[in-house]
This record gives sequence, C-alpha cells and structure tokens, in this order.
Amino acid sequence: MTTAFDADGHIDTESRSYRYYRNAVERHWDPGAIDLDVDRARIQTLDDDTFTRLRTTLALFGAGEEAVTEDLSPLGVVLGDVNDQLFVTTQLYEEAKHADFFHRYWTGVVHPEEDRRGLARSDPRDQKWYNDAYVELFERNEAAMHRLLSEDTPRTRAEAYCHYHLTIEGILAQTGYYGVQNTFDGTTEGVPELPGLVDGFSKIRSDEGRHVGFGMAKLKDLVESGAVDPQDLYDLTTDLAMLTQQVVSGAANQDAPGIGPDGLAAYAAEKHTERMRQITEASADIPDVSDLVRIDE
Repeated sequence: MTTAFDADGHIDTESRSYRYYRNAVERHWDPGAIDLDVDRARIQTLDDDTFTRLRTTLALFGAGEEAVTEDLSPLGVVLGDVNDQLFVTTQLYEEAKHADFFHRYWTGVVHPEEDRRGLARSDPRDQKWYNDAYVELFERNEAAMHRLLSEDTPRTRAEAYCHYHLTIEGILAQTGYYGVQNTFDGTTEGVPELPGLVDGFSKIRSDEGRHVGFGMAKLKDLVESGAVDPQDLYDLTTDLAMLTQQVVSGAANQDAPGIGPDGLAAYAAEKHTERMRQITEASADIPDVSDLVRIDE
C-alpha cells in the first residue's frame, strides 16, 4: 500500500479524487442544523395512508444509509492511492451524516406525530418496512464490499463499485430522493411542503452525486485498461437493476400523490442507461463534479 511518504503516493491536487475530496470539504453541511419545526407542524395534515407511506420511505432510506456506512470501510483499506483515500474518507463521513439525518428526522418528527395520533412509537429498523428485494440487494452489497478484504482483484473492485456506487447510490437512492423531493416540495396537490425533509434530501442527494461519480470513474478506468470486460458490467448491473425495480415498485403506490411507480421506474432506467454509456463508451465522459452535485433537474 502506498502512503503519502512514497515517491508515487503524493497528494495530487489535479487528480479527480482530490477534486472530489475538495468539493466535499467545500460543500460541508450539518444534519443537526436543518430546521424541522415546520415539518413537525405540517406532517399533522397528512392522511393516515400518506403518513404510513412516508414512514416506510424514511425507514428504507435510514436503514440503507446505516448499511452503506457500515460497508464502505473495506474500500478504504484496499485503495492504495492517497488521493482516493482522501475522497473515501469524506464519503464515509458523509454516509454517517446521512444516517444521522434520518435518525434525527425519525425521532424528532415521526415519533412526535405517532404520539399525537395515538400510535405506538415505531422502529425504523423493524423488518416490516423492507421487502425481500431490498434485503437481498443490501446483503449482496455487503458481501461484495467485504470480499475486497480477502480477494482484491479488478473483478471484485468492479463488483463493489457496481453494487455500492452505481446501483444502491446511483439508481436506488437517487430515484428515491427524486421521488420524495418532488412529492413534498409544495408542488403536489393535497400534500404539504416539508421543507426540512426536502432540504435534507437535497443535501444528501448532492453528496451522493459525487459518490456515484467516483465509482463511475473507477469503473471506466477498469474498462479502459482492459482489466474488466464491459459485458460483465452490463450483466451484473442488469441483474441488480431488476432488484432495484422490485424495491421501487414495492415502496411506491400508483394511486398515491406525487410520482408513481411507473414514473420512478422510468427515472431509474434512464439513469442506469445514461451511466452505463458514460462508463463503457470511450467517447463519453464522466460528468464534472460540479455537474454531479447539481440537483436542479
């Protein structure tokens, strides 16, 4: 493993990973600083079905952020370039912040509203919130990430990036954030604006755009070097995309306000196609970090 003291292991301020690291530092935010007072008041106007769906969505996100926080460390162990390690350090920190935000929202907004409605306080880690596809997807991610510690090869790195950065963060999470933001931003008839939730989701979604870009760049490097066959990436991500579609379909409701399962599925498919093209086509570029963190789609 190289270190900052090795001839080839120095901080390179022109490298992609260093630029991603600096972008993360400059866009720092504190989950504890997001105001949830308005959300606590407005969530009272949700009907029971919408409140239950919101709890399900938040539980899925919260558990997912905790899981990826737990599972990222093996990547930091095997990456030998100090610039990569700088970036992964910021990503691990940001995943922890995301988990913190969802915990704070559950205990500070959901629990008080459950009390007001006379409901028993729920646990976002209760298995009732997750369907089988969700559990399988995260179990596969954990296995792929921890396999790096015993078998660090181009193939296992590609599998790790495909599971973690490309599928869970790049398709599942980004699709979910897009759906929630566009449901609770005040533009959906009959649904109140929840500014604290939208603010938190916006910041998290921006962070994860940067995370996805890092994984995409690493996959493109593996393809261009000939270390990984592009067809293997297509086969793996297609399999994972099917699980993602099952998760999205299970969490969404066609009759609920906001973007329905068909719209979310189309968004996820579009993102998957676009990112695979950027990774596997030599003429396509990975977006600049300033574009990756934009959310004004």
